[in-house]
Amino acid sequence: MPIDNNLMHCKGFNMKKKLFALVSFSLLVLAGPLYAAEGELATFGLAIGAGLAIGIAAFGGGLGQGKAVSAALEGIARNPSASDRIFTPMIIGLALIESLVIYGLVIAFILQGKIA
Repeated sequence: MPIDNNLMHCKGFNMKKKLFALVSFSLLVLAGPLYAAEGELATFGLAIGAGLAIGIAAFGGGLGQGKAVSAALEGIARNPSASDRIFTPMIIGLALIESLVIYGLVIAFILQGKIA
């Protein structure tokens, strides 16, 4: 009996959704005491938040920039005469992706400033 690949992909996607929901719920439950806390626990929460802000932003920005450059270079390789029409939008897109990473850095600096 052949295995239906579509069914396997759906199950994997469903597991990813469940894992994401579990991690999100766990973070929300663990963040509750940090809002009411004072002292070391609040400082710990701010430090973790600052680290996660820049870490997740840099990770997502790196993935996005990698995909954008990969797609642009693949398009240029397929049609070299279109390189001028592909290159400029790619640079603009990379700048916009990087601006989101800079927002994460600003949030990390704001949280870091609240620690002291």
